[in-house]
Amino acid sequence: MVYAASEHEPRMVPVKIVIAGGFGAGKTTMVGAISEIEPLRSEAVMTDASADVDSLEHTAQKSTTTVAMDFGRITLTDEIILYLFGTPGQERYHFMWNEVSRGAIGAIVIADTRRLADCFAAIDYFEARDVPFVVAVNPFDGTRTHHLDEIRTALQIPEHIPMLFADARERGEVKLALITLVEHALRRARAAEPVLT
Repeated sequence: MVYAASEHEPRMVPVKIVIAGGFGAGKTTMVGAISEIEPLRSEAVMTDASADVDSLEHTAQKSTTTVAMDFGRITLTDEIILYLFGTPGQERYHFMWNEVSRGAIGAIVIADTRRLADCFAAIDYFEARDVPFVVAVNPFDGTRTHHLDEIRTALQIPEHIPMLFADARERGEVKLALITLVEHALRRARAAEPVLT
């Protein structure tokens, strides 16, 4: 959808992006770090009922969890507005991913090197649906414990899929991840266009 503009105003292009990844990987933090509006969050307090399901081994300070989605917005350029939808990370909420992802141009999959296996579900989901995605490695505590090449090998991510470090707390790094995704999606779209002769 493209909003009509007057002769002197640029046309605004709304773009939907999904932020996905495992439980506690930094999705809510990433949306909050970049959104120019107060993010809409659907968080619930974690209870004893989830103690055997949601491991807090690496996120002991975590007391809430996303149960529907996070929503934020950022104006990337004069013409492009990004609408960000963060998915819940736990497997029991994966049924919502189809609704959250509908109409998205692409996704950022957040990888936590302390629990790499947690992002496989998101990677598999977007690969199976041929949705452009990038992998953003969230270095917790600001520590980059592994090289990107090692992480790419561990996740079996092909070379054509962009991968970068992006601290979910740092606005500049989150913006770079979003720009990387938009450029990747545009390259994919242009490559798929038929050549006119």
